[in-house]
Amino acid sequence: MYNLLIGGAAGQGVDTTAAILEHWIKQSGCEVFTVRDLMSRIRGGHNFSCIRFGSQVPCCHSEKLDGIVALNAETVSIHRDHLRDGGFILCDSAVEADDDFVIKLDMAAIAKKLGNARVASSVAIGAALKLFGIPMSTEQAASVFRKSVKAEYVDINVQAVQAGYHAVPQKFEHAGGNASDHMIISGNQALALGALTAGVKFYSAYPMSPSTSIMEYLSLKSAETGIVVEQAEDEIGAINMAVGASFAGARAMTGTSGGGFSLKVEALGLAGMAEIPLVVVDVQRPGPVTGFPTRTEQSDLKFVISASQGEFPRMVIALRHHEDAFYQTIRAFNMAEKYQIPVILLSDQYLADSTASIPMLDSRKIALYEPEEGPAEGEYARYRFTESGISPRKFPGTKDGFVAADTDEHDEYGHIVEDSETRIRMMKKRMGKLALLEQEILEPELLGEESPDVLLLGWGSLYGPLEEAVQLLNQKGGNRYSALVFGDVWPLPQKLLKQLASSAKYILHVEQNYTGQLASLIAEVTGIKTDAGILKYDGRQLTGEEIAARIVKEGF
Repeated sequence: MYNLLIGGAAGQGVDTTAAILEHWIKQSGCEVFTVRDLMSRIRGGHNFSCIRFGSQVPCCHSEKLDGIVALNAETVSIHRDHLRDGGFILCDSAVEADDDFVIKLDMAAIAKKLGNARVASSVAIGAALKLFGIPMSTEQAASVFRKSVKAEYVDINVQAVQAGYHAVPQKFEHAGGNASDHMIISGNQALALGALTAGVKFYSAYPMSPSTSIMEYLSLKSAETGIVVEQAEDEIGAINMAVGASFAGARAMTGTSGGGFSLKVEALGLAGMAEIPLVVVDVQRPGPVTGFPTRTEQSDLKFVISASQGEFPRMVIALRHHEDAFYQTIRAFNMAEKYQIPVILLSDQYLADSTASIPMLDSRKIALYEPEEGPAEGEYARYRFTESGISPRKFPGTKDGFVAADTDEHDEYGHIVEDSETRIRMMKKRMGKLALLEQEILEPELLGEESPDVLLLGWGSLYGPLEEAVQLLNQKGGNRYSALVFGDVWPLPQKLLKQLASSAKYILHVEQNYTGQLASLIAEVTGIKTDAGILKYDGRQLTGEEIAARIVKEGF
């Protein structure tokens, strides 16, 4: 398994260079996982991407580097201490760095000689490919650049890659693998693709990092799919548009980050009271308020579970990895439609912006829920009392029935009431859906030993880091380790948790927040308390190596 970092200032093409490299590496057969660290500025600062690749699937990113492509001097000074023995730093000859592991290449001079100074990064791409033993042909290079640059710039970029490739010796053996037919996708792209597969017809949002690329992807697909994508004037408008679209019969979704979700909570209650299906995406970033716009955190869990005043049923699903983002989004639409409730998808910047090679997604794995139509005869009651609490649903404009809905408490026909008897019946009707919903929630995934001495509890995008941490910990011998990683977090699944917690010597929670929100939720719902926590809240994701090291240091 290799790990390559590409670093430079915003505007130097760090992200483009990394994207081209990861696709090239994947085409050679390697599995890839790429994480991006971006400052919230358009020019300057320090940005970098790390591509981890090999014949096996990388669980997550790693801070131990085999190679660094430094597009400026700052990258060398910041990251050189993370370089493994035998690693290299590739940089331009103008960069001041004299260590034995530094490979200097006249990238700027080569680019100027070719006639365009901007292809210096393509020289670096070619050199990096050669250093890792990755094959390169003229035909392959042309194919790669036809997908990433304008037609008139394909030839010069191919020449630049060839120049870089032939300018350095091979340093590592090619990692190999069989992933050439896999797809590379980001977490936000996987989520958006899941929504399209689920039949979403309306998406409204106000741009807010790190959720904005969902809207960008859906906009690109709008012509071929027929989805309406609306950039609203603000977050309140965005969710109200989505509620209205769903009320009218369209599968609808709105997306944002934590700050935007704060503005959406009253309309979330509207969907809950009016029993309107809705999928709401919260791609978390550190808060409060503006916080860290381009960093990651898991600090919205307890907020979204209780957001909006009053009580109404909802479901909260935390996305764990790229495939999970696709399939769970489809499931979110199914659950929203079936139970006529808001379903909240919790992602975060780490998953949203990272990319991974995964097998081709199969939409046939999850059947789409098709709701029953309201009764064709008799007076239509939108909120008819039923044994399940789920009322037959019609849409405004359909014949043989007038559809009324209200945010005030209402009777079966959607008309405002103030009597206590109807209030009690309606509350029981709505909240009674939870009992049915709890029968469909999915247990957390168990990673590692089936009967652990030390049980780690995590959720969402910590799936990959926990998977690697458990592998590392079990390799050292001694205690047996496993991790329970929650996807469904509300209602909270309890069966497997209680089973493993009853026999484990120690229970630790691992989270990307300050207060241990999952641990707090588990204690509240089940009474199970953890012995210690591995927490991180600096905006950077825990690695598997970091989790394992901290657990060993704590004596578990």
